[in-house]
Amino acid sequence: MTKSNYLEKLLNGAKVEWKKLGEIGIVSGAGVDKKKNKTEKPIKLLNYMDIYKNRYLDNKIPSMVVTATDKKIEQCNVLKGDIFFTPSSEVLNDIGKSAVVLENMEGVVYSYHIMRLRLNNPNIITSMFINHIFSSDLVQKQINKKAKGITRFGLTKTQWEKIQVPLPPLPVQQEIVRILDTFTELKTELKTELTARKKQYEYYRDKLLTPIEDNGKWFLNGKEVEWKKLGEVCKVFTGGEPPANLIKGENPTSICKYPIFGNGAEVYGYTDTYRIDKDAVTISSIGANTGTIYFRKAFFTPIIRLKVVLPIKENLLSKYLFYYLSSINIYSKKSSVPNMNANDVKKIKIPIPPLEEQERIVSILDKFDTLTNSITEGLPREIELRQKQYEYYRDLLLSFPKEED
Repeated sequence: MTKSNYLEKLLNGAKVEWKKLGEIGIVSGAGVDKKKNKTEKPIKLLNYMDIYKNRYLDNKIPSMVVTATDKKIEQCNVLKGDIFFTPSSEVLNDIGKSAVVLENMEGVVYSYHIMRLRLNNPNIITSMFINHIFSSDLVQKQINKKAKGITRFGLTKTQWEKIQVPLPPLPVQQEIVRILDTFTELKTELKTELTARKKQYEYYRDKLLTPIEDNGKWFLNGKEVEWKKLGEVCKVFTGGEPPANLIKGENPTSICKYPIFGNGAEVYGYTDTYRIDKDAVTISSIGANTGTIYFRKAFFTPIIRLKVVLPIKENLLSKYLFYYLSSINIYSKKSSVPNMNANDVKKIKIPIPPLEEQERIVSILDKFDTLTNSITEGLPREIELRQKQYEYYRDLLLSFPKEED
């Protein structure tokens, strides 16, 4: 069945009205600032990230405490059915992220970084329907067309009031909400399970990698370990300038097929050669990511300030080294520009158990890592598939012909 046929069957001849947001409700900005003033009352703040991270909002979500005047508390209250959305962002596609309030929130106001749509005729089903509409192409194309900015993009209050949304009859809205919420609930359940698995992974990682002292000797899971500085058992060096022959982005070519890594998690680009021909550990050594550990498969090139830690002893596995360093805090300096130099890294001490124990630890933690982090297997892959499934049915159910401005 085609999209148009599916919608025709769902509507069963019913009319779809197109309305501007300003016609169906009141769009409000001018929320409460993130500050505390002794002359004002303390109150919880519903903020930008609360909206960005959630589709539905209840009293358990707001946690930030600020202060506000009585007038602001009255003006910026949060009621069941209110739709909040992000009016601006540094990233164009992050404009218009929305969430709907499921219950009255006593003692909560909303932030000046977000906007509120309060329906003239409150109905929680319509609010939930519009909440889904906000993420659809029907609205996003209008947002992208109207958004202005250089480093930050956004729409004015007047522009938001002119955004058009389709409103089919209430029973149709209810059925669409039911179907789409089914997919979002599945995704939420998977995310909850992923959080639990990550905690489980961290528990077993710390249990497996925490040495115990006994009569002056150190043991890891009953196996005696030898403590060594990284500088004694590894080659530690810093990445250089990006190679001249490189292509930026995430897609290699048949010639430029070897990845280039900098301080971040993502691939910087690709080149036609490599500097490192063995599995290695890398450490971000400048900026906000300082101290972040990554395991990199053989045949790559490190650049900029990235630190590479390459075992030079046969009794030390790169993957064991990665897991151990990930289990401890290797960075403690405080400065305006966080950084680590090679000498800092060389002084880090690690416990080295027998090779077979390292292999056992790696085998156990690899299974957890696949379940919690793999984008081709495990829960992250399932979450990605559920998101694509939601987007497919959202587009299928919300493909109403759009009226012209």
